[in-house]
Amino acid sequence: MTALVAVGVLLSSGMTLGGVIAYDQVVEPLTAPSTSQSPQAPATTEASPAALAPEDVDWSAVADRVAPSAVAIQIAGSGGSSQGTGVVLDEDGSILTNAHVVGEGGEIQVTLSDGLSYSAEVIGSDPTADLAVLRMANPPEGLQPATFGTSSDVEVGQPVMAVGTPLGLENTVTTGIISAKDRPVTTEGEETDGSDATFTSAIQTDAAINPGNSGGPLVDASGQVIGINTAIAGIPDASGQAGSIGLGFAIPADTASMIAEQLSSSGDVEHAFLGVTSSDGSRTVGEVIHRGAEVISVEPGSPAQQSGLEEGDLITAVDDVTVGGAAALTGVVRGLPVGSEHTLTVLRGDEQETIGVTLGTGG
Repeated sequence: MTALVAVGVLLSSGMTLGGVIAYDQVVEPLTAPSTSQSPQAPATTEASPAALAPEDVDWSAVADRVAPSAVAIQIAGSGGSSQGTGVVLDEDGSILTNAHVVGEGGEIQVTLSDGLSYSAEVIGSDPTADLAVLRMANPPEGLQPATFGTSSDVEVGQPVMAVGTPLGLENTVTTGIISAKDRPVTTEGEETDGSDATFTSAIQTDAAINPGNSGGPLVDASGQVIGINTAIAGIPDASGQAGSIGLGFAIPADTASMIAEQLSSSGDVEHAFLGVTSSDGSRTVGEVIHRGAEVISVEPGSPAQQSGLEEGDLITAVDDVTVGGAAALTGVVRGLPVGSEHTLTVLRGDEQETIGVTLGTGG
């Protein structure tokens, strides 16, 4: 749909971050100081995770509570070995990680925070969402599932912690902030036709993410998982390796939970489907340049046709999420539930319109 830009050139004309590197890689609410409304009626208020400043968070306590829900993953296959991180989903031993961590599979070992390792197998993988679910063969009693938050509530600037196994260093935590939301990120797959390319409307963070962090949790100040760490933008050295430069990306928890539920129950995933072929486009209206996903064709009988979308329309937003190009549109749509209703902002000619659409399924 769009050509990936070279590493070091971060934004394409469609505002899609290309050249990112897919890498192998939660607590009781904190309470703000109580305030007294009157001498006789003291009142306490609970600060939301987004409202806390990094210096106000007890990161040591957060790390202690998150650690049992994050696991290190080691895979030994015919093509070599790899490592990453995972998030405990339930007491039955289901583990959420990145699809690129498990790759073609192999002998999988999951290591808990107590240092004990257990065998596991892949029960479902979705390379286009870069998510996979493993299940431990004999999970121990007392396995502690992670608590997932609502990624739609995250705010730019709020403090976060990434947990993972960078370079094989288990139980490593790094802190930072949410740098941006709804960041269009595209990572290339192994297929030459791009059929397994990943399009994500990602959370961007400056918390350090390095090789081995992939699949690990990005948590807020209350310890809830708000994202699954998946990629970084980096500048490779002479060996082709790259490390954190403060541009890390996570799959939003709402999307990750939706995909994980399907993979856990059936091993397969149905993705939301709009039914357009699009490319990066722009249009000048007066002295203003609008950028978005230009509709090249509309599939007959698709949700797009039923909503009234037409060839030549420039889609600039889905609900309140700005769409800067074709890959951005794909990333947003893939992160939404099948059957959900949304509002598209469209430039038709020089006129802006809003169009309602109910997303179908693309398999």
